[in-house]
Formats: sequence, C-alpha cells, structure tokens
Amino acid sequence: LVCVAMLLPLALLVANAFKSPQELLQWPPTLFPRSPTLDNITGVVGETPLLRWVLNSLAFALLSTAAIVATSAVSGYVFGKFRNRGIDAIFAVILATAIVPFEVYMIPLYFNVQELGLMNTLPGLLIGYLVMSFGIFLIRQNVIATIPDELIEAARVDGAGEFWIFWKVVLPLLRGPLGALAVLAFFQAWTAFAWPLIIATTKDAYTIEVGLALFQTGFTVDLGRLSAAATIVLVPSITLFALLRRNFVQGVAGGGLKE
Repeated sequence: LVCVAMLLPLALLVANAFKSPQELLQWPPTLFPRSPTLDNITGVVGETPLLRWVLNSLAFALLSTAAIVATSAVSGYVFGKFRNRGIDAIFAVILATAIVPFEVYMIPLYFNVQELGLMNTLPGLLIGYLVMSFGIFLIRQNVIATIPDELIEAARVDGAGEFWIFWKVVLPLLRGPLGALAVLAFFQAWTAFAWPLIIATTKDAYTIEVGLALFQTGFTVDLGRLSAAATIVLVPSITLFALLRRNFVQGVAGGGLKE
C-alpha cells in the first residue's frame, strides 16, 4: 500500500503528459487519459530546446559520475587499507564536510568559477560535483568489510605494485559498491538545480532541471507540457537504475567477499 501511494503521483504525472488541456482541468482528476494525445510531447520537443537541455544534463551527470566514482574508489581504498594518524585525520575532515550543506559554500565557489572564467560552461558546472564525501565513506566501508588484508598482502608478496593491486584486485571486488555509488552520483547531478541555475546564463547552457522551471511562471503553469517534459526526463534515471539495480542493492547492503 505504501508503494502504491508513492507511485501514484508518478503515474499521474505520466498520464498528464498525454491529456488535453480540458481534461487536465477536470476535477476530480482522471488517472488514465480518456482521449490520449501527443500534442504536449510534440509541442515541448518542437518549441523548446528540451533535447539540448537533456544533452547538457547527460554530459554533466555522466562526467560528474565518472569523477566521483574515480575519486571515491581511490580515496576509499587509501583510507581503508593504509592506516596512520595523518590519514585518519584527513578522513575525519572529509567525513565532517558531509554535514555542510552545498548552499553554505555555493557563493564562494561561484566567485571562484567567475574568476576562472568558467561561467556558462560545462567545466564550471563540474567544479562543484567532482567529489562526494559520502561516496568516499561508502567505498571505504566496503573496502574494510569485503577485502581482506591477507589478499592484498598476498599480491604484494607476489611482487605486485600498488597500482596493479588497486586495478586488478581491489576494483573487481568493488563492482557492487561502485555501481551503487554511480547511481547516487548520477541522480545528484541529474537533479541539481541551484548550482546550474547560477552558473548557466543562457538558455542553451541550461540543464533539464533549470529548463523545467521555465514552464512555470508567477501566474500560470503549463501543466501539460511540464508533465510531458518531466516524463521524458524520467527515462534516463529509470534506465540507469534498471541496469544497476543489483549493484545498487549489493553496494548499499555491504555484501562482499568472505574470508
């Protein structure tokens, strides 16, 4: 029953994308469109740069995901298997940043991007989404829980270098956690609104979340086209989760190797 209650607004959103303006105003609302139409979808695709916004968001989200997965994998392995006071102190500082809201340092970061001349560019967007403290914590915990020290020591005894150990031994055992982190990182960038809003200064540089806000003004809401655009936006997120759902569950649950 809880799942049905949570999925009902999503089903209503998709249904609204295929309703006529008259049916959208009916009360009580209909769950399934009585006279389905593609006018909302064709209108939003043909009259707005929606596809450009989707491509901007995809590039932003994929590059951010790749950066977060890479930095979290390296950092999580280092913090999990190399033990000394200095490393533990650095990890404590990184973990403490997880409680600091992005809005706290958004303005100083904005001035830095402005001074670097990266306004209205993809690198300017990425600066705020290259590292995730929770991702480092997630990978560290999985490294400690699932990769025995004896396995790494055995590789060292065989003459393997640290990079080879990380690439050939550690990464294959972290496929589940890294898949879960990839889903979380993608959703974080895909749904970002405040940072792209202040970095992008032209419509061509908007991400999809910023573009969706244009369908709502101070006095009116184009509900049909907004629903159609939001339905299109759901496709990449649902596709990614469907492909990595097993990795997501495995990574969050912390399952792994047994000694």
